[in-house]
Amino acid sequence: MKKKGLIIVGMSGGVDSAVSASMLIEQGYAVEALHMTNWEDDEPYCTAAQDLQDARQVCKELGIALHHVNFSKEYKEKVFNKALEEFDQGLTPNPDVLCNRIIKFAEFTNYAFRLGAKKVATGHYARIENRKEKLSLLKGLDKSKDQSYFLHAINPSIMRSVLFPIGHTTKQEVREYANKKGLPNHDKPDSTGICFVGERPFKEFLKTFLPPKPGLIVSEEGKELGTHEGLMYFTIGQRKDLGIGGPGEPWYVADKDMSTNRLLVVQGRNHSRLWKQKVFVENLHWLDPDIKGVLENKQTLGCFAKNRYRQKDAKCEIRIIAGGLEVDFNEPQWAITYGQYIVFYLGDKCLGGGKIMPKYCELD
Repeated sequence: MKKKGLIIVGMSGGVDSAVSASMLIEQGYAVEALHMTNWEDDEPYCTAAQDLQDARQVCKELGIALHHVNFSKEYKEKVFNKALEEFDQGLTPNPDVLCNRIIKFAEFTNYAFRLGAKKVATGHYARIENRKEKLSLLKGLDKSKDQSYFLHAINPSIMRSVLFPIGHTTKQEVREYANKKGLPNHDKPDSTGICFVGERPFKEFLKTFLPPKPGLIVSEEGKELGTHEGLMYFTIGQRKDLGIGGPGEPWYVADKDMSTNRLLVVQGRNHSRLWKQKVFVENLHWLDPDIKGVLENKQTLGCFAKNRYRQKDAKCEIRIIAGGLEVDFNEPQWAITYGQYIVFYLGDKCLGGGKIMPKYCELD
């Protein structure tokens, strides 16, 4: 059988990328793999060495070439240092989104094309639809694994050169396929840590880059309840590791006052300070090039949004305002967090998204 053009698969060492490569081989493509090392340290939480070994075993089983590239410098300079800046400003960044945009779908793809790839493929649970020469990013069919949220900021032009082979399958089907094919990592657990940093105690990890800045923990009435080590170590809605107790419902982080270095906490998950109906969004990135025009021609656009991964789609209306976008949810949303991304959808189609930021006091 004549081979189709060369596809280079981002081979992480996990089962999703392994199955992606195997599926493409079955479809008649010439397939090679490229493993990225994007974080290096001697801590046991860093799985880079094991991931590379797992990738080698998979490629040996599949009979394909494995290339290896180290992007740890680029990741630290362009992704991790940016996240540190945002933590220090009191925001709660999501490095995985920036990693996809800058590392996986820019640095990685450019390197793969230099190796001769016609297209690249990854093990993401997402789909790309080509309709009337217009490409759209769609949710993966396995809604519990859909990763379009993390992909919303990639350059739309790259989608023409990207394949998501497992986007039409479920995680269970992926593991069953890998087991049937005898892939050595068919039962390897999924990674749940921050992209490339690993599943380490994140507060202690962050302290090595952002030293403590102690301050007060206060109630809504201004009562001093305890002390914190630094606002950058906390996020809105956080319940654990506050070090305060007492009668009544549990305490939750409701706000971070950077000017006074105070951490505001409230009691009870349903406290009004933890719910917001309107939010302001900056750094907008649209995968659908027509959306900005639609918004400018119509005062509002009805759609759905996720303000965090794994959240159910929430119905909302969006409108362009000075400096960004205003999102008005049909129902209040819990623990809206500055620095996190909000991603917009029409059905399964991902429109794009932006970063939730403070702007107007009436939105608080």
